Amino acid sequence: MVLAKSKNSVGLGQSLMNDRFGKGKASNMKKSSHNAGIARKDMNGETYITNSAKEASWVKMRSITEQAALDEFLTTAELAGTDFTAEKMNNVQIIHTDQKNPYLLSAAEEKSALRKHKKNKGRLTVPRRPAWNATTTRNELDAMERESFMDWRRGLAELQENNDLLMTPFERNLEVWRQLWRVIERSDIVVQIVDARNPLLFRSEDLEIYVKELDPKKRNLLLVNKADMLTEKQRETWADYFERQQIEYRFFSAQMAKEANEARENESEEEDTESLAEDTEGLNLEDSGEKEADGGVDISSNPATPSSKRTNILDVDELEELFLSNAPDAAEDDEVQEDGTPKPKKTVIGLVGYPNVGKSSTINALLGAKKVSVSSTPGKTKHFQTLYLSPEIMLCDCPGLVFPNFASTKAELVVNGVLPIDQQREFTGPAGLVAQRIPKHFLEDVYGVTIRTRPIEEGGTGEPTAHDVLRAYARARGFATTGQGNPDESRAARYVLKDYVNGKLLFCHPPPANEAEGEESIDPAEFNKDLYDWAHLPPRRQAMLAAAQISSKAPVQGHKSQTVDKGFFGPGSSSSGGRLTMPFNAKYTEQGQQIRKPLTGRKERVMVALERGVDVSEVRGSSKKHFKIKHKNQKKGMKTAADDDY
Repeated sequence: MVLAKSKNSVGLGQSLMNDRFGKGKASNMKKSSHNAGIARKDMNGETYITNSAKEASWVKMRSITEQAALDEFLTTAELAGTDFTAEKMNNVQIIHTDQKNPYLLSAAEEKSALRKHKKNKGRLTVPRRPAWNATTTRNELDAMERESFMDWRRGLAELQENNDLLMTPFERNLEVWRQLWRVIERSDIVVQIVDARNPLLFRSEDLEIYVKELDPKKRNLLLVNKADMLTEKQRETWADYFERQQIEYRFFSAQMAKEANEARENESEEEDTESLAEDTEGLNLEDSGEKEADGGVDISSNPATPSSKRTNILDVDELEELFLSNAPDAAEDDEVQEDGTPKPKKTVIGLVGYPNVGKSSTINALLGAKKVSVSSTPGKTKHFQTLYLSPEIMLCDCPGLVFPNFASTKAELVVNGVLPIDQQREFTGPAGLVAQRIPKHFLEDVYGVTIRTRPIEEGGTGEPTAHDVLRAYARARGFATTGQGNPDESRAARYVLKDYVNGKLLFCHPPPANEAEGEESIDPAEFNKDLYDWAHLPPRRQAMLAAAQISSKAPVQGHKSQTVDKGFFGPGSSSSGGRLTMPFNAKYTEQGQQIRKPLTGRKERVMVALERGVDVSEVRGSSKKHFKIKHKNQKKGMKTAADDDY
């Protein structure tokens, strides 16, 4: 231990102790920060002080969608500003004892869950910001917001507990909801961006109601992103549903807009290169005009679907025009610039949506350059940010929010990209959904594997399970567990699930039927049958399959069935005609074992004599191998018992 040089100097540990407990010269400056606390009251009504939690801004803005039971209890107690005592509870309750599969629901259970969801649909709300004015202090507003947020969470907890409902792991961090409140208050148009593959899961109806409560002049818009994954027929079906429900919607594709921007940039670069080459070569105007006419493809001149068509996928220009046309009317007391002209009215567009639905990609496509960081991990954006699309339009991006919604299983949230795949330990449920929804032949063509399933004659269903798909993928990629070397299904599941979320394995949910009008539910398999043809395979797989000339594959027979058939028919089954030479249980009986052994010695001569109808003494052995070898100790000239038989 290093000692102090003098009595006046102290070590690091003593300095920290002095600073903590108010000793030393600089302690008076920091005493207020250490002693700053929160006044609380215990069960007896006595007041005591607890230190307030000091957290960094990035810690406060962490998205919290799932919590363990203890963590959620502690967070709730902290938000309520109350203390608690531990009690020993003996009333243990087991939930869902009748559920055979803990990860997926049967068809009957899923229908029952959907009926409960529809019945309690109106109770799904978003937290409201309490009313405040200029006289409200910061501490008062913070207390009111916490109290309102706690009341909202109690209502959802009661709904979930009393009705036995499974809800999405909605956002539990108050700071994230405060970001949403600010975005809605500032925006003239609130745009909910949803995934076209399952729009209703990502849509919050109560958010649209809340926007109108703040100001009736504010408008809502449902922007169905990734619409290029839907076929024309599927978009028409969804358009019918949106119009029937009076939902203001538009189809959009950030990926297509990005490709169009890149093509436009490449075209401008080619035109600049051509014009430069023309100037250097001294071409005349007529030649240059001909070359411009024969130049690259102009995106604006491509034949496009009219923008008035309801299933049209809007481009960037059409979306910007849509924002301007739906902007609220300017106020009467518009500001005037220095030259006396009215100051242009800015339209604020608030972009709201779940994580990983493509908000940042949509902004990047609108701006034509990467202004917002894009990540495949849900919850990348932490604070709302404003960006100018034009002098008249300002975009306001809100962090990704998981709104409260009903869910059938947790696996549904994983395959829809709500929960991050890399953080999931249980993969059987999500992989089971992929195996159910994507046809077997399409999985085999995409990955170039052969999925072995248990045939119906062996007690199986003939359809691939999660384990069948993951084992086939793991074997093809060489994924094996350490030790025994079994196929690593966990690692294979991460790749397969990411392909599903990214759209490589495509499945789109159909809109619900209107039971009031007697409509029948749309079969998901029929709704998606056009997505599993040759054109939807990756180009690389198309080339490989075309080179190999692979046609539709016949169902693969099980290993046990092959063994039975081989034992029954044997080699050359076409010539044998299915003749049974040995009973099935021959190898387990004494008679069968004796029949299988080749006859030697006397038994062989007896069988030959019976077949020929002669005396046994007239029959000789077939070969010398049936005679026993004399023992080396036997005397010459002596005969053995075997020689007497002959």
